[in-house]
Amino acid sequence: MRRLLPLVLGSLLAAPALAAELKLDIEVPRLTVAEYHRPYVAVWIERPDNSVAANLAVWYEGKKRDAEGTKWLKDMRQWWRRSGRELEVPIDGVTSATRAPGVHSLSFAEGKNPLGKLPAGEYRLQVEAAREAGGRELLSIPFQWPPQKADTLKAQGQHELGALSLELKP
Repeated sequence: MRRLLPLVLGSLLAAPALAAELKLDIEVPRLTVAEYHRPYVAVWIERPDNSVAANLAVWYEGKKRDAEGTKWLKDMRQWWRRSGRELEVPIDGVTSATRAPGVHSLSFAEGKNPLGKLPAGEYRLQVEAAREAGGRELLSIPFQWPPQKADTLKAQGQHELGALSLELKP
C-alpha cells in the first residue's frame, strides 16, 4: 500500500485540470467617413429566455471628464436593456477603452471571471456596437456550453462590426 500511494498521488498531481475555453475575435472595420469615432462595444452571453448569463466585455470611453463617456453606453440598446442599466461601470475585468480598427482577441476560461461557472446549456454570444455619428449593429452566435469538441463559429457584420469568430475548446 505504501508503494502505491506515491504512484497514485503523483499521477493525480501530474494530470492537468482542463477547463473549457472560449476565444473571440472581433473585427472593428475601418470606415471612411467624415467624422469617425471609435465604437462602443458590448459582449455578453445570453440564455434562450434573453436573460444575461455573463457580461464579458464593454469597450467605452471611461476617461472622459465628469463620466461623460458613460452616457453613451445606452446607445448599445440591447445590452443596455438586458443588463447595462443595472450595472455600475467601470466593472473590473469587463470594461476597457474603445478599440481602434483591426481584429481584437478576447479569451475566457471556465471558472474564471467574467465567464465564471456557466451551467451546461444553450446560449447566444451577443456582440453589439454603436458609434457616435454612426450606426448600431448587433450580431449573435448560438452555441452549446460546455463544448463537446473544438469548434469555430462565425458571424459577419455589415457596417459597425466586421467578422466575428468564436472558437470553443472543451
